[in-house]
Amino acid sequence: MLRVGIGHDTHRLAEGRPLILAGVRIDHSRGLVGHSDADVVLHAVADALLGAAGLGDIGEHYPDTDPQWKGLDSARLLGEVVEQVGRAGWRTINCDLVIHAQEPKLGLHKAALRENLARLLRVEPSFVNVKAKTGELVGPIGRAEAIACEAIVLIDSQS
Repeated sequence: MLRVGIGHDTHRLAEGRPLILAGVRIDHSRGLVGHSDADVVLHAVADALLGAAGLGDIGEHYPDTDPQWKGLDSARLLGEVVEQVGRAGWRTINCDLVIHAQEPKLGLHKAALRENLARLLRVEPSFVNVKAKTGELVGPIGRAEAIACEAIVLIDSQS
């Protein structure tokens, strides 16, 4: 049996924060603001996995109102989600995502993002695709005020 899930996340950029995407630290003057490390890529992928498995969303499992998740490393969050999805009888087949960012330019980082995301999902890198798009100077992404990510995953039953 196959299932598809979609995830989305957006966080604003601010001075004094590290920029972490797909668990990879990117050199940039600003980073994403959030209760956790605000990794929009890993949050979108986690939501896509949870949705595909019919297990809700990360807000239900890791609410930003709970102080225990303050500063959470999103790689840990995704690892726990992969475990939870596995316990429910599912495994990841592939993941495709789009990162929306006016800056920084992500072309030189896409291979590292892909490799790390594949490692976290426990799949071969060829089963992960990372695309980057600018906001074409429109809206909060185009004004470089925020970064967003949309992810889709395909899972299948382990039986």
